[in-house]
Parts: sequence; structure tokens; C-alpha cells
Amino acid sequence: MFVNPDWISDHAGMVRVLVLCGTGDAIELVAKLSEISDIEVIASLAGRTRQPASLTGTVRIGGFGGADGLTTYLQTQKIDYLIDATHPFAIQMSDHAVAATKAVGIPSVMLVRPAWEKVSGDRWIEVESVEAAVQAIPVTAKRIFLTIGRQQLAPFTTLKEPWFLIRSIESSDVVIPNSKILLDRGPFSLDRERQLLRDDRIDLIVSKNSGGEATYAKVVAARELDIPIVMVQRPVMPNVEQVESVDRAIDWLQDRLKGKFN
Repeated sequence: MFVNPDWISDHAGMVRVLVLCGTGDAIELVAKLSEISDIEVIASLAGRTRQPASLTGTVRIGGFGGADGLTTYLQTQKIDYLIDATHPFAIQMSDHAVAATKAVGIPSVMLVRPAWEKVSGDRWIEVESVEAAVQAIPVTAKRIFLTIGRQQLAPFTTLKEPWFLIRSIESSDVVIPNSKILLDRGPFSLDRERQLLRDDRIDLIVSKNSGGEATYAKVVAARELDIPIVMVQRPVMPNVEQVESVDRAIDWLQDRLKGKFN
């Protein structure tokens, strides 16, 4: 295991924290950490979104080259702590983060917002993958609202009968002929989601169980309008310490800083 005993002193008392970003929570976390004295925050983005939301402070864009590349980055940049605030479905990056931090020997935590839970009135068809979601779409579904992002649209090109409303932050290279593209970024209000479903006469939604408040309004609107949702469940999370909120992530870091300097 690689451990650098001079990590803190090497960068003049500043604690270096790498935040792997991919959610609105990550943006909030980076902003709050940047306000804490003696902490240098590096925000890392995968670069899949061409126009990412603005982040405070130092921003790194691009992949690391797998777990080995991330390990090297943690060593060369003398990172003290890593907070994984990627999307709940970005499981490969999370696996790499676990492997790299264990190899280097630095503390890490995952910021994982709670998944949505099915409540009375929800008509969910729960599936384990996007591919399974395609298979689960009823033949009666004619107007489908796809809210799974732009990177996993290809499996839906096999469906020739339905019309699709496709919402994502940016356009995709995958073309589904019988569709309308809606480029937009949350959070979305309940009134807006309700009107969208009515205006486009949506009779089925396909969504990932991302959790959080920014896009939950579509779930509430579907419940009110009695529209079924094919809900892609989260992959299995890595076996690593987790927190459920930005404030808990900050508490986690400050607890460790107290232990280091007291």
C-alpha cells in the first residue's frame, strides 16, 4: 500500500479533497467545501456533458484511465480525501474510486442520495437495466417519455411502433426517428411536469431511479395522472462508507480533519 507520510506538509497545510462530480449534490458540495478554510477542492468531471453546470474552484475534466490511472492521479496530486459524488448509475467510476483509494491508502466516502421509494398510487414496472426496460414496455404503450439521459438510447431504436419524447441535457448521436427531443436540465416543477405529460399525451415513462428532488416531480405527476413508469433500479453499490446528503459528507470530512490535527 502506498502511503505518503508528508502528505499534509507537502502542500503548506492545505488539505486536498478530490470530489468526483456528476450530480447537483456534487455542485452544492464543491461550493460549500470551497468556503472552508485550509481545504483545497478539486472537482472532477468525466466530460460526458459538453456544457456542464458551473463548479467552484479547480475543475478537472476527463477520465483518469481506469483505476490505475486514478491511483496515479491521487499519488501525484497528493490527494488527502476523496468524495465520490457521481451519479448513482456511474458504477464503474465508483468501483475505480474504491480500488484507487484502497491502493493509495486515503479515506473516501460515497455521497449517495436515497433512491425513490414506491408509494401508494405509483404504477412502477421495476427492471434491473435499460435493456430490460425495453423488453418490459407494454405493446399498448404508444407515446413514451424517455428520461434516462442520452447515453443509453440505442436499445430503444428496436422499437418501431411507439412515439418518443426524449429529454436530456444534451443531444445524442443516437437517432430515434419517431421522436421529439427536449433539451433541458432540472430541477423540474410539478406543474411543469404535469403539463408536459398532458400536452404530449404520454402513456408511459421510462426512468432511472436516480433519487433526489430535482427530477422527482415526474414521478408525482405520473402518479396523479395514473401513468405507469418503467423504473430502472440502481446497480449494486460498492462496499464503501456512504452518506446521504451534502451536509453529511461535510460532517464526514470535518470529523476526519479533527482526528488528523487534534
